[in-house]
Amino acid sequence: QLQLRESGGGSVPPGGSLRLSCAVASEVTLDFHLISWFRQGLGKEREGVSCINSADGTTRYADSVKGRFTISVDRARNTVYLDMNSVNFEDAGVYFCAKSTRLLTCEFSGLNESRFASWGQGTRVSVSS
Repeated sequence: QLQLRESGGGSVPPGGSLRLSCAVASEVTLDFHLISWFRQGLGKEREGVSCINSADGTTRYADSVKGRFTISVDRARNTVYLDMNSVNFEDAGVYFCAKSTRLLTCEFSGLNESRFASWGQGTRVSVSS
């Protein structure tokens, strides 16, 4: 059974906005894991986008999305969101959320996919005018 399920992908025009959701299974305690977003564009390697540590609220962003994307958590819903603003063509791809093997720090491990053992199936974001 999948522990993480992404939703919210779709087509967005350049400069537009989109909200992605990562629903985390209720048996997962967010305080014990990092939740991060990764993405994989066509013909590209998967890259880390953003991380959140629900235990202390720290976050981290890839330079390419800093100032445009915001990661947040709704603890009541056990859901992590990625708000994407000022979207550009480079943001297109399949977005995955992932859960770290244990509680680490976003600063050192948040965008390193080797630290994440549980993955969702992904949600596709396309950018077109």
